[in-house]
Amino acid sequence: MKSTIFLALASIAIAAPTRTIENRQLPSFGSSSATGSGLDAWKSLVPGLSGSSSGSDSSSSSTSSSGSGLSIPGLGSSTENGVTKNEGCKDFTFIFARGTTEMGNMGSVVGPPVATQLKSLTGDKITVQGVTYPADAAGNALMGASGGPVMAKLVEQALSQCPKTKILLGGYSQGAMIVHNAANSLAAGQITAAVLFGDPLKTQSVGKLASDKVKEFCHLGDPVCLNGANAMAHITYGTDAEAAAKFLVEAAGVSTSS
Repeated sequence: MKSTIFLALASIAIAAPTRTIENRQLPSFGSSSATGSGLDAWKSLVPGLSGSSSGSDSSSSSTSSSGSGLSIPGLGSSTENGVTKNEGCKDFTFIFARGTTEMGNMGSVVGPPVATQLKSLTGDKITVQGVTYPADAAGNALMGASGGPVMAKLVEQALSQCPKTKILLGGYSQGAMIVHNAANSLAAGQITAAVLFGDPLKTQSVGKLASDKVKEFCHLGDPVCLNGANAMAHITYGTDAEAAAKFLVEAAGVSTSS
């Protein structure tokens, strides 16, 4: 089981380094299609898996009856819609943008693990929502514009439904650029904290959010955030899930010390 999960994660398409972010491409892991290689690999490794990278709620034999998406034990669900389904007000709201070609609207590399850790740290006092956007290779050239407006609207919707909730943002790879784009259109105070993984724009600020409320995770050799040469480094951010969740909760003013 563990080897299957690892192979599935390793099969997700990632952005390779070039001199400009706009020209970064998604290499194929055992597929002739760059834009579909990640999802195709998941389908071949996880029997019964279906769906598209657009983050829709289409059902399959691998999704739950509630439409929450594929759930891998210990990782969490690939699709979360706590805000759009207005599941009730909680102390925190975590909105996450997945990376290129990842499944559902949360992806699998880091979004679900962080959400799982946040639920544990907050005693499940958190609403989780993924950003539904194309997450295709072409979107990398848009520098976050393919999903930034969607994320910004989700923030505003969450605050409209639950004015006292604290908004926590997260993004991985292309999804990190979406966080930047969304934050640039939001007012000061609407976002409490943010965590970014493999961020191509890591040298830039996150909107009006104070620097001590933002944590960047960029692994050694990652070709996306460091212009390194180790492509596999870009798909290992699940190991940072606990640290990222602790940062978000503490940045929101809650102690995580036992």
